[in-house]
Amino acid sequence: MTASTARQRAREAQLPGNGPANDHGPQPRSLLRFITCGSVDDGKSTLIGRILFETGAVFDDQFGALQRDSRKFGTQGDKVDFALLVDGLSAEREQGITIDVAYRYFSTDQRSFIVADTPGHEQYTRNMATGASTADLAVILIDARLGLLKQTLRHSFIVSLVGVRQVVVAVNKMDLVGYDQAVFERICAEYRRAVARLGFTQIAFIPISARDGDNVISPSPAMAWYRGAPLLSHLEATEIEASNSTYPGAVLPVQWVNRPDSSFRGYSGNLALGNLRTGDEVAVLPSGRTGLIERILTPGGEVGYASAGQAVTVTLDGEIDISRGDLIVSAAHRPSVSRSLEARLLWTSETPLAPGGRYALKLASSQANAVVSSPHHSIDVTSFAEVQATTLAMNDIGAVTIELDRAIGTLPFARSTELGGFILIDRISHETVAFGFVAEHEPISETRGARRPGSAAAAILGLVRQTIGPADSLARTGLVALSGGHVLASLLLGGMVYALTERLAVALAVAATDLLLRPLLMGATLAGARAIWRLRQSRKELASENVLGDGI
Repeated sequence: MTASTARQRAREAQLPGNGPANDHGPQPRSLLRFITCGSVDDGKSTLIGRILFETGAVFDDQFGALQRDSRKFGTQGDKVDFALLVDGLSAEREQGITIDVAYRYFSTDQRSFIVADTPGHEQYTRNMATGASTADLAVILIDARLGLLKQTLRHSFIVSLVGVRQVVVAVNKMDLVGYDQAVFERICAEYRRAVARLGFTQIAFIPISARDGDNVISPSPAMAWYRGAPLLSHLEATEIEASNSTYPGAVLPVQWVNRPDSSFRGYSGNLALGNLRTGDEVAVLPSGRTGLIERILTPGGEVGYASAGQAVTVTLDGEIDISRGDLIVSAAHRPSVSRSLEARLLWTSETPLAPGGRYALKLASSQANAVVSSPHHSIDVTSFAEVQATTLAMNDIGAVTIELDRAIGTLPFARSTELGGFILIDRISHETVAFGFVAEHEPISETRGARRPGSAAAAILGLVRQTIGPADSLARTGLVALSGGHVLASLLLGGMVYALTERLAVALAVAATDLLLRPLLMGATLAGARAIWRLRQSRKELASENVLGDGI
């Protein structure tokens, strides 16, 4: 039997109606979402391409195109470059790297899979975090020649941060170290020590050669010393852990107020947590007003019960002011409502965090203006220790306090990814600058929502930084140039005061005061002008949302 015939039969076996008769009908296969991650050139794309090829997900014409592309773009010499099956962007093929997240689907007799191939370069870490956010399991690749690298540890920390608790460490390129068992065992021991604090519930180690297929689909004769299952068999047998949510009540973030005519008012959204039944008592947050569920409508019609994950429209028995971003929750179990959050941030922007700077925060369907404090600390990704920090640069992870212009309902990320995960957006460029995770600490309540000492000063400094821009910006350069003229003007003013009063102390005090206050007044003027511009932009955005139904 040829390889193409074997792959064709594998595909046919996966089609409905093929295979042995089953009186009970086709059995649904479970779905596993996983991510491949690791440092640059560890073989992530090659591994996925090999799996797609071996499971019959590559048709003969696609394989022919792959052979042609391998001769043109490949990095494996005369061999087929399976990475080209997932690296489809022209820039990816030209450079031989992964830039964007590539999602691929494949299936076996035991299970269906959705895999996210993510980039290894530091500058694309945010793309890796995006792929990890929906994964049940992470396959972390390590080059057997290089061992653990900084990016390997950073990716390990990020997958733990987004709630992934099952990890497969695939030690790749074993063929380049002579299939040496000692090399494999050394890397396993080093990785176990390095990630001991990350809270993974299961770590499996598998030696592979993605290019040659060793231990990917079937056991490798070259590594007879390895007694475990090949990678695909391990993925097929992995039990998916239940959702990390430990919240006992129901939560429905309102995405849209559905009012087709004066006789109907419904509140639409995806039920994030728990279950809802007609007649349940619910509360609306942040207002706290209560009511009863009157009807539950779904795309399939009216039902009496809905569970997490369903798209629903609910009606209440009374008139309550509810708008997009509010939460409809079980009256007996209410998330915290606050204008202040303790959170961890993964900073993804090339522009560092401006402590006290203003950003837009989006959590579930809620949006609020946010002021971010100076970091309490950042995380050293090589040791996972907390270190002092005054800002967060690209790919840094740190703990901050965030103050909001309105109260929103949240839960710690460890209890609910839906109400514990958020993003920060630059209000000018609309760039997503950070992924955020609500910490276990109780947020500061509105009744005691006092600012931390120094937060007002931090806000002023952050506003000035955002106004004048980074060190190499035109605004800051101009301000520095003007400051030189201010020094001369202050000295002249001091000289005039001395000529009039003949008191040197008074003249020096006036000159110093002018020297200090004049730049602050200019900065405040610039900040005020920028704030007015931002307010106008925000009003335009709000009007656009109201007209276009953003997020529906």
